[in-house]
Amino acid sequence: MTARTSAPLRRFARREWGPLLRTLRNSLVRDRWRAVPMTLGAVALTSVFQLVQNTSWGFQPVQDLGSVKAVDPLWLALLRTPLSLFVPALDLPVWGALAQILLVFGIAEICIGWWRTLVIGYLATLAGTTYARIGLALGPDHPFGLPDSDRIVNDTGPSAAVVGLAVYVCWRYRAYLTGALVVLAMIGEILVKDNLAGKEHLAAIAAVLLLCVAQAKWEASRPARTGGRGEPVPYRGDD
Repeated sequence: MTARTSAPLRRFARREWGPLLRTLRNSLVRDRWRAVPMTLGAVALTSVFQLVQNTSWGFQPVQDLGSVKAVDPLWLALLRTPLSLFVPALDLPVWGALAQILLVFGIAEICIGWWRTLVIGYLATLAGTTYARIGLALGPDHPFGLPDSDRIVNDTGPSAAVVGLAVYVCWRYRAYLTGALVVLAMIGEILVKDNLAGKEHLAAIAAVLLLCVAQAKWEASRPARTGGRGEPVPYRGDD
């Protein structure tokens, strides 16, 4: 690749990921692991759940605390949802869940703050849980419906929250192409393997995109915040 052809790529990379990477670099250089205490706690909690649910005595208590199924009463599903995000799915390797949490939750915690990370993560998870019930009510013949067998699918893990957070952070930091690629990847997942998890990921994305639209309209209606030189104050996760 020549210097002439690489220059536009460098400009694109700076425009697409520059603000995000600067935020991450500055925070990690300054605070190191102290920059992501909530993320480290989430990784530790997920690891504990994984160890406990693979013991002879611990499987049922973990299910009682964090297992969500569409067949469950709604009040019980909502009660279990906060912990369900940290209960690894039984049919997937736990390292995948831990890597997702460490990477995406960590980036989100640095970029938008720990409490926004949790709120958006739970919004995405609840959107998936709600969709499962709507999809079952629509039935398998509807384009957005689900087969009756999905009523008993164990619906746990951080994947819906991870997808929602990735889309939100990309929107917040104007990494629009990266965000679009995340959405396309989730659509591709449905085309390759049409299952409950894939459709819940799309429901999570839809909920987060609605949040982005609402937040954009709300911010546009506010007087512009300016710095000392009359320039807009950049967004910070700890505002």
